[in-house]
Amino acid sequence: MSIILECKGITKTFGDKRALSDINLQIEQGRIVGLLGPNGSGKTTLIKLINELLTPTAGEIRVAGMRPGIETKKLVSYLPEKTYLNDWMRVHQIIELFMDFYNDFKPEKAYDMLKRLNINPNDRLKTMSRGTREKVQLILVMSREAKLYLLDEPIGGVDPAARDYILETIISNYQEDATIIISTHLISDVEKILDHIVFINNGQLVLSSSVDEIRNEKGKSVDALFREVFKC
Repeated sequence: MSIILECKGITKTFGDKRALSDINLQIEQGRIVGLLGPNGSGKTTLIKLINELLTPTAGEIRVAGMRPGIETKKLVSYLPEKTYLNDWMRVHQIIELFMDFYNDFKPEKAYDMLKRLNINPNDRLKTMSRGTREKVQLILVMSREAKLYLLDEPIGGVDPAARDYILETIISNYQEDATIIISTHLISDVEKILDHIVFINNGQLVLSSSVDEIRNEKGKSVDALFREVFKC
C-alpha cells in the first residue's frame, strides 16, 4: 500500500523546551494506528504539526506526498483534544456548517449516528454534558470521507459504557483505503481495533510496529508492552 503519512526528522521546540526530537515515521493507507505515550510525551504536538496548526522547527512532513497546507486539509479530518464548537449552536446548525465547509461531508451519516446515540439534532451544545458534546464532535469528524483521520483522545471524556459504541462508530464510518490515527492513553480500550502502534516518550519515537508483530514476536498485548516500556 502507498504511504499516507511520512515524517522525516521532525523536531519541534518551544523556546528552550524540545517537544519532539528527530521523529522519522511512515504510515500506510488502510491502517488504524494507535499513537500512544504518557501525558506530555508529544502526541498532540505531532498531530497539530500534521494538521498544520504548528510548523516544525526542523524536518519535513508529507501527507499523501504533499506538504501540509490547503490541499492536505481536503484529505484530513481532525478531532482536537478540546471542543472547538460554539456552544450556542444547535447540532443541525453545525451539520449545515460542515456541509458548506467540506465537500466530502455526508450529513446522512451524521444524522444516522446522532440517532443511534439518542442525540437530538435540535439541542444546543451548551445544554449537553461534556461527554455528549465530544460524541457530537466525533460524529462530525467521522461523517467526512477523508483519507486521514487524526483523533486526539476521542474517548477520553466519555463513560466506559459508551466507549465500545464510539470505537465501533470509528471503524464502521471510514473507507478501507483511509487511515485513522488515534492518540490515547486508554490503551486497553482501543487495542482491539488497532493495526499498528507508535510509542512516543519525551518527544522521541520509541517504537513503530504492527500489532501482529508485537503479539507474535513478543508474545504480549499492546497494553502489556506499553506498561513494560513506560513502567506504568
